Amino acid sequence: MAYEYDLLKVEVDGRIATITVDNPPINLITMPLYAELRSLSEALEQDPDLSVVVLKSADPDFFLAHFDVATILEFPVEGVATRSPAANPYHVMCERFRTMDKITIAQIEGRVGGGGSELSASFDMRFGVRGKTIINQMEVPIGILPGGTGTQRLPRLVGRGRAMEIIIGGDDLDADTAERWGYLNRIFDADEIGAYVEKLAHRIAAFPIEAVRLAKEAVNCADLPLAEGLAEEAFLFQRLLRNESAQTSMRRFLELGGQTREGELRVGELNAEIAS
Repeated sequence: MAYEYDLLKVEVDGRIATITVDNPPINLITMPLYAELRSLSEALEQDPDLSVVVLKSADPDFFLAHFDVATILEFPVEGVATRSPAANPYHVMCERFRTMDKITIAQIEGRVGGGGSELSASFDMRFGVRGKTIINQMEVPIGILPGGTGTQRLPRLVGRGRAMEIIIGGDDLDADTAERWGYLNRIFDADEIGAYVEKLAHRIAAFPIEAVRLAKEAVNCADLPLAEGLAEEAFLFQRLLRNESAQTSMRRFLELGGQTREGELRVGELNAEIAS
């Protein structure tokens, strides 16, 4: 599948798509960038050949800034506010990255704020840079609130109290604190993050694609009541058992030394050898 955009550079390597955002000077989410991100999310969701999506920035100081405030000032305000039963387009885009059958990874090397942070929070994993990655929800200080999933996603990610501090406080959250709170999976020195994310992406891409996809689907079911989530887990497990790739991979695991003392002492390495 061809991916051609003006503000996004997409490189496909096997089952991995790496997207680099390049919208100087600060990767502000302007309407053109937003349109490309929406279009890209739809295309990635439909691509049958991918299992991993990595999003990063061409600017080491800015991953994704907030949504363009000048554009927000042009939003219609006539009449009274009403509730809509349908999700707004930004919510739909964020949910698409969260629920698509690919593993989505945000490589956040600089600042991320507002709508950029909300999009990042919808990804499956987020990695940052020690002393460089900064998160900021700047909406409340300018008189609004995070309207791109932030008030719902952040409490689920870091807990209610910490989400309140991020959202209501409107202050910078440093990488060390973001890692400790669970916003970032891990943090690295600037010269280490790229290699780690690339290695992780290739590791995941080497695993049986059906297992990667259904494992993500099962984890997403953790939002359901426990009994329903367990029922879905059991169903998806049964589906995978009937897949030839599962049968082949389990046999290979045993051949390589799985379930032996020596093999289990290095099971992480052994897992990476199954597809070789």
